[in-house]
Amino acid sequence: MALRIEPLGKQHERAGFTCGQPELDDWFRRRASQDERRNVTRVFVAVDDALGVVGFYSLSSFTLSLENLPDEIARKLPRYDAIPVALIGRLAREEKAHGLGIGELLLADAVRRILAASKTLAVFAIVVDAKDERAAKFYEAYGFVGFPRQPRRLFLLASSAAAAFAKM
Repeated sequence: MALRIEPLGKQHERAGFTCGQPELDDWFRRRASQDERRNVTRVFVAVDDALGVVGFYSLSSFTLSLENLPDEIARKLPRYDAIPVALIGRLAREEKAHGLGIGELLLADAVRRILAASKTLAVFAIVVDAKDERAAKFYEAYGFVGFPRQPRRLFLLASSAAAAFAKM
């Protein structure tokens, strides 16, 4: 499989994309381009020459209030109203690409892009919203931790992500 990850464009066929989550499929097919044009998110797609689009993820800036963070982390931060984070808002892989490691590749690419951006824009953590328990376990396997009051919203400190990539 010759896979490349690139920004979503008009050349990418999305109508037949199916990941098994109707909400994600609908967003990708109908609203991803609109959200891009409105500067609400940036969407990246994994493309295989033979299979077409086999996955996607979206990135946007986000903020957290200190009260959302675990106490042991929040007490080490300045008392600002909002802490800057990056949001991987949606991440999905095509059902026909199940078991090929596409999800892991998409997550790694998203984290790399966020870490690159964090050199010029402050990013304290990377946040994801898991659609279900299976998705939460996927993120947890890569070091993401659930928020105390929202267990399906998970985060990974940017410093932890950078340290993990430095070991590679």
